[in-house]
Amino acid sequence: MKINATHLSLGKPWQRNLAVISLAELIAISGFSVFMPFMPYYVQELGVTRLEEVEFWSGLLLTSQAVTMAAVAPLWGLLADRYGRKIMVVRAMFGGSVVIALMGLANSVGQLVVLRAIQGVLTGTVPAATTLVASGTPPERRGYALGLLQMAIYSGASVGPMLGGLIADHVGYQATFWVTGALLFSAGVLVSALVHEEFTSPEKSDSRKKSHLWDGLVMVLRTRALVSVFAISVLMRMGMRVVGPMLPLFVQEIAAAGTKVASLTGAIEGAGAAAAAVAAVVLGRISDRLGYRRILLICGVVACALFGAMAAVQTPTQLLILRALGGVAMGGIVASTSALQARLVPKDRFGAVYGVDTSVVAVANAAAPMIGAVLAASYGLPSVFLGAAALYGVATLVVSVAVPGNENAP
Repeated sequence: MKINATHLSLGKPWQRNLAVISLAELIAISGFSVFMPFMPYYVQELGVTRLEEVEFWSGLLLTSQAVTMAAVAPLWGLLADRYGRKIMVVRAMFGGSVVIALMGLANSVGQLVVLRAIQGVLTGTVPAATTLVASGTPPERRGYALGLLQMAIYSGASVGPMLGGLIADHVGYQATFWVTGALLFSAGVLVSALVHEEFTSPEKSDSRKKSHLWDGLVMVLRTRALVSVFAISVLMRMGMRVVGPMLPLFVQEIAAAGTKVASLTGAIEGAGAAAAAVAAVVLGRISDRLGYRRILLICGVVACALFGAMAAVQTPTQLLILRALGGVAMGGIVASTSALQARLVPKDRFGAVYGVDTSVVAVANAAAPMIGAVLAASYGLPSVFLGAAALYGVATLVVSVAVPGNENAP
């Protein structure tokens, strides 16, 4: 018997879809997070041993995926507006399940880079799910809905590293890629079976609304408020990503000899993500009432201070505590920027604009790891945290200048 979300008896259609999509994203992001925090260790296992080379390849692995995602994201956004948002979520999950499983068979770091680049072409579950949720949720509930989605995403990001650390320490790094593939496949099945999307292409309802690849970019460039939101999103995410590939190496540096560093790194990453999960839904709901600007200002200042403090930590416990507090700020930032962006975009162009957002953020994600690698090689690993603090500080200044105080007004 075919299962459909319309057969479920509880809640409104958008609430049922939100519940299913959130569960699927929790599973999918758990999968991505099973292997991602341990890429530097896998690079070492593939034969790269000098610290400078490990830093370079770790940054390149993140950059290669981000570059290809930046190139294709507008196309996926356009197709989402033409053919529906659900199919984009399914595509990202099934595509990712195959290519990431293949990474476990890589024989060299060069092969791993190529597969990461292919991953960038095929995946993108978060922007696809965000577009689907934003387009199907009443405007007055988008802060809450996108916050709940971010809670699921960060919950997955908290579970995945801890699971991955256990798998890596006891079975091996290759197994983390195969577990990821299985989790992404199961998430794709869940969305295929249970999400019901009522979608009519604007081109079918109005022939004058034929969409083009550049529609999202044109809309962004013509809307000053959207340009500001994009700038804030890019700076905030760069602050998060500049630390990413260097964090495992920093943990390796401050941990006691004989420590199982994969499990420790997973616990530190998981603590930050778990805090972000709770904060995303709580602060997302609060931002619907108090305003996205206010939440962004508070969270930006807090993130700037916390990442600056991380540069001075001496023990993994200190780092874990600060990462958890930083996760609270990140949860509020992501939920508020997503809701603010959705408020500024017509519903029939969500896919195009979120595609541009994905592309722009992917460019930032491509640059940030390499910036982190250069900072680490030039000034030492603690300097990447200072770089992140500076990015959060600049982003907060942009919020204070460019985002009006009445941005939540209908």
